[in-house]
Order: sequence, then structure tokens, then C-alpha cells
Amino acid sequence: MNAAPRILAVLDELLASAAPDDRGALWHLAEPGRELDANLVRLPAGAEVGEHQEDVLDVLLVVLEGRGGVRTAEGGPVLELRPSTVLWLPRTSRRALAAGPGGLVYLTVHRRRPGLAIKPPAGAYEGGEGPCMLDRVCPECGRLSQDPAPVFCSRCGERFPER
Repeated sequence: MNAAPRILAVLDELLASAAPDDRGALWHLAEPGRELDANLVRLPAGAEVGEHQEDVLDVLLVVLEGRGGVRTAEGGPVLELRPSTVLWLPRTSRRALAAGPGGLVYLTVHRRRPGLAIKPPAGAYEGGEGPCMLDRVCPECGRLSQDPAPVFCSRCGERFPER
């Protein structure tokens, strides 16, 4: 049986129905069996997604509303973001995102992230419980951060609670 194309979301309707103070991931692709992930993200005026690096996936970012900038490396250029800008964030690139005075709304699309697997180091004792990683789970979207001390979620931009 072939899969049938279907409309999953109408982004301007999602944005119109969201509360003005809603931020982070307002929608995400959640269809079973998919090979892609996508997120509709809203950052309020002046909000930032701190500098981070995605080591596994390329990400395509499409600006829908507002303005902002992406700093590409320490001391590197700031790339201007405005509606209809399409930005490629290649894997291993370092970047930080900042919303302008009117906020920023964007869609990210990338290959579906492989499942996380926790493997003990070679020769490690295999009994007992594994380490608790709840402090690495984003409170907004539930993504487990690869960073042992995350500040911002690389999926939705939410700030992790202070430790």
C-alpha cells in the first residue's frame, strides 16, 4: 500500500491561533514512519538560542515572520534573517540565533534524528541503574540534549533551568 500525501498543518493558521506569549516549538512533525523532522518555532523579541553545534544533522531553517540574526562562529559574521530567508546549517557548524525586536518565527526541517542509545564504556560494570539525565531533557519539547550541561535546546530554543 502506498502512503497518501496529506496536509498536516497550515502554518499561518497555527500562528494566528497561538497565544501571543507562546514561544518555542508551536508545532512539530509527529507522523509515524516519517524520515523527516520539522518544527515551527517562535522566539519572542530579543530571545536567543545560545551557541551550539549539531554534530549529526544538517538543518534547513526557513524564516516565516520577523527578523533576527545568526552568528556563525566566535567573532564570525552575523547572517541577517528576514521573512523568506532560507538558511542551511550544515552539521558540525557552530551557530547562535537571536530574534530581533519584533520576534522571529521559523520552520526547521532535517532528517529524522537517530534514536539515542546509551552504551556503557568498554569494561564498565553493567549492573545497577544508569545515570539520571532528566536535567538534559528540554522542558518545552522533551528533546534529550547531547550536551552534558545544556543552556538552550537546539530543537526549540527553550532555555534549560539553572542548575
